[in-house]
Amino acid sequence: MERSISEKDWKRALTSIMEELSKREYKKMLHSLDKIPNSVKKSNNSKEEMPQIIIQHLGVEESIFAMEKVLDEIPRRDDAVQELLRPFVDKLRNKHQKEKDKGWKRKFSDSECETKETETPGRFSKHLNAERWRGQKRKYVSESESEDEEREFVDQQKKSQSDKRKTIYDLKESRYLGKQAIVGKVVRKSGLRPYQTQKKEKKVMFFLGFADETASIKVVVYGKNRYEEIMEGSYYSFREVIIEDNTVKVTKLSIRSKTTAVQVPAELEMEARMIVDPQKPVLSIKEAEASYDKTEMSVEGTITELTPVSQIKVKGGRRRTTQRRDLHLQDDTGSIRICLWGDRANQCPAVVGDSVRVTNVKTNHYMETVSLNSTGLTRVYKVEAAAVQTGTVEIIGIIKASKMETRLEAELDQQLKTLVVASELLAKAFGIRLGGDFEDRLLDKMPLSAEVEIQGNRITAITKM
Repeated sequence: MERSISEKDWKRALTSIMEELSKREYKKMLHSLDKIPNSVKKSNNSKEEMPQIIIQHLGVEESIFAMEKVLDEIPRRDDAVQELLRPFVDKLRNKHQKEKDKGWKRKFSDSECETKETETPGRFSKHLNAERWRGQKRKYVSESESEDEEREFVDQQKKSQSDKRKTIYDLKESRYLGKQAIVGKVVRKSGLRPYQTQKKEKKVMFFLGFADETASIKVVVYGKNRYEEIMEGSYYSFREVIIEDNTVKVTKLSIRSKTTAVQVPAELEMEARMIVDPQKPVLSIKEAEASYDKTEMSVEGTITELTPVSQIKVKGGRRRTTQRRDLHLQDDTGSIRICLWGDRANQCPAVVGDSVRVTNVKTNHYMETVSLNSTGLTRVYKVEAAAVQTGTVEIIGIIKASKMETRLEAELDQQLKTLVVASELLAKAFGIRLGGDFEDRLLDKMPLSAEVEIQGNRITAITKM
């Protein structure tokens, strides 16, 4: 007789499984165990306490099958975790199969009794009842085989899919791809970079920040012909590649194909961008202000003010102008002004209220004030977008109006705010023609009331009241 599963043994294995999970995987596991109340998860969320809580709420058997499903979804299909789980899953399945077999035997026995009670005397009736019994037995056996075949088919499908694809996390753990493929999103693509072969031939390559639902990785693609084919923001499968130092190398022998979308978490998209865009360490604003002049760094915080792009006269070999935009950033330690110069002034995909990371900026000491200046490697990345709010505004003043955008003084929720709106959007809402005297025509119609959608300090939709 087969021994039942020991709660003590399962708890020990479950504890070991927890230790194998990263912080992000552990959070995902807790979220997936929806039969355990959130209040319990929050108050007892340590890896040491959780195995006992899972067993208490789900029981031994249900918790085994629940963990099998969760670990498949995370996904953690690697041997480090599966070797701890698999013996318990196999034991449970064997137990359930034996119980099912006993059930079928009882059904056969009950069926035989029924035919004996209803049979009529004579050789023909005995033959008929025997045929009925055999037919019923065939029915139960065929149902059993059908269920087994279906289960085997599903298992084969899962195995076939996992055989064809390996997650980036598993690839980084094993550093071996074999005949499998990695599937993910090209989050970032670098420019073409020259390199020299061993035969001193000059060729080009480029880098990709590539991510799936589990991790991100650097991909190096050789050859100019593939640069136009591989698009940023698209999804691809790569096979027959070289794996070297946590880097995937795509050569002329590699196989690339477009594929369906993969869900990539925001934090992994950020990681993938940083693979291609080099960045200095992230410092707090307090640490930035305490740094020496011309120190390079990256900073994170919430945008509290964002000026429009302006033309600034600068001195060089000859008098010329350049573009400038000021971004005021705040974190828990303070606030600082960041000057975005040249092309970087137009490459800020954020609004007031967004949480951003600004990479590769340089300190600028002037008198007793410290600010940050952009460099050629500066990038502004949104970490978290500002919330969208709706409401009624009354436009009471114009700060500056141009063909591209207009800065307004407006009253929202009984507070005076500075808002930015695309001039074309504003002109369309109030039936005003864009042109040289757009600002004057706007002033003639004031005050103006409108229903708006606002993200940060930018009006994204506006309808005249």
